[in-house]
Amino acid sequence: MLPQEKSNRPTQNLDNRNHHGTQTMISTFLQQTELEESLEKILLPPSDPNAEVQEIPGYKLVYVNGACPRNYRVYKAHSMIRVIFQHITHWSNGVDFLRYAEPVDAAVGLDEFLKVARVSTTASEQPPTEEELLDKEFDSLTNDEWERLKRYVPQAKHLVAA
Repeated sequence: MLPQEKSNRPTQNLDNRNHHGTQTMISTFLQQTELEESLEKILLPPSDPNAEVQEIPGYKLVYVNGACPRNYRVYKAHSMIRVIFQHITHWSNGVDFLRYAEPVDAAVGLDEFLKVARVSTTASEQPPTEEELLDKEFDSLTNDEWERLKRYVPQAKHLVAA
């Protein structure tokens, strides 16, 4: 066939738009179904018979996903505290950047870190005293702080009679 004859021939459209749309819809459905199934597996509680659970002193580790590292949810007294990771050569908890030889050490390190974080958060959430407010610049005080200072009566500490 000559090149001119090829260009004049009607071309057959092999792309069926309806079929393509169906394929996209099916693949989207399959992806959604796989996502739902994987979420169901991920969210299994430690009491579920299908959950992969490791019992360690004081904690339960529930496998979530991953190959390297493998991700485990850490439970303490029926409450999830966070996730730890099993690498080929060590365990880690993602908060203190240490390498642990045993999963219990990673879980304890995580638990201790969270306790310290809670204590420091609680301590820093205390409102400043009126004495501390007096040391702040007046422009930086909030309306509530101004109201507190209006009601404040300073205690006489070191008065000396003249």
